[in-house]
Amino acid sequence: MKVRIRKRHAVFAALVVALSIPAAGSTGTSGPPTKIGPGEGKLTLIAWDGYTQPLWVTPFEKQTGCQVEAKYANTSDEMVALMRSGGGGQYDMVSASGDASLRLIYGGDVAPVNVNLVPSWKDFFSAFKSPPNNTVKGVHYGISLQFGPNILMYNTKLEKKPTSWSVIYNPANKGKITIPDNPIQIADAALYLASAQPSLGIKDPYELNQTQFNAAVSLLKKQKPLVKKYWSTVSDQVDLFKSGGSTLGASWPVMLSTLKAAKAPVSSVIPKEGATGWLDTWMLSAKAKHPNCAYKWLAYISTPKVQAQQATNYGETPVNSKACSFMNKISAGSCKQYFANAPESYYRSIKFWKTPLADCGNGQKNCMDYTKWVQAWTNIKG
Repeated sequence: MKVRIRKRHAVFAALVVALSIPAAGSTGTSGPPTKIGPGEGKLTLIAWDGYTQPLWVTPFEKQTGCQVEAKYANTSDEMVALMRSGGGGQYDMVSASGDASLRLIYGGDVAPVNVNLVPSWKDFFSAFKSPPNNTVKGVHYGISLQFGPNILMYNTKLEKKPTSWSVIYNPANKGKITIPDNPIQIADAALYLASAQPSLGIKDPYELNQTQFNAAVSLLKKQKPLVKKYWSTVSDQVDLFKSGGSTLGASWPVMLSTLKAAKAPVSSVIPKEGATGWLDTWMLSAKAKHPNCAYKWLAYISTPKVQAQQATNYGETPVNSKACSFMNKISAGSCKQYFANAPESYYRSIKFWKTPLADCGNGQKNCMDYTKWVQAWTNIKG
């Protein structure tokens, strides 16, 4: 498997104002189409590096006549900015992660989609049919694509098997720890505190009032002197574990599989407190110029074979429940390796990223929004 490198969630403080969620945004007045018309011959995409490989793009182009033009983005913030560039409409679709999707929905940048025009949607694990990062009040604003849990990786020769996220906050492990360089890491701290300090009353790690938010930020500030490196690319984390520079770290399955392929002494756990995770969604621009090609892409990219191709190529997990057998044909054992045949309870146990909003989801509007998360992360890192 080729290792992809992407700075999925680096922070650009200068973009904070431009990327904040409007207090009230339009989500469009016209409904989604009821049928797919003839393709327009072109499809423009904003995607993560590696999401538009010739292996699956070339057959799509031959089948549909829709020629794909992809712009790779390095961060979720960049994706939001690109979708809004030139007043929108420059790109037809975006492969948004959960820390961008609600910004795009409430900003009116993406359109509702008709899932009935995506035949394989019915084969998705139920957790991914209407997740809160791309479905609002029963309206779908995209089709789930692939996901990955944030795992706790450790060096099996130098560390005992951990059972709790507490090890990455323990001063005894100073200089061993690697953490993603991403403001959404505040949610990981909140998830740990939900168990470690139940008196805080944290129910959702992305919906934090001032007290809960302050507690998570305080924990991360105490963690900072312990951190060997805040990683922003897959290769950062892989290199540190290969060299022994880090022996404990918040990671993704792709790092684990890459290191195991290199015979590095590593393993991973999902600790007793649970895990956060990322779930990517193909979203349709509210001003898409090639909507028929976009729907043809949604239908194609959701099929089990194509899902399996992307999953094994990139090192992530498909949302189509029928992709498992195709994965094993491509790479023996990959279905189990990437949890593609796990029970539904496993998928529902992961707290998938979603953009923090002031609206707490319980009738209160006293939660800390994404702008405050970005500002806090900058202060945490110093």
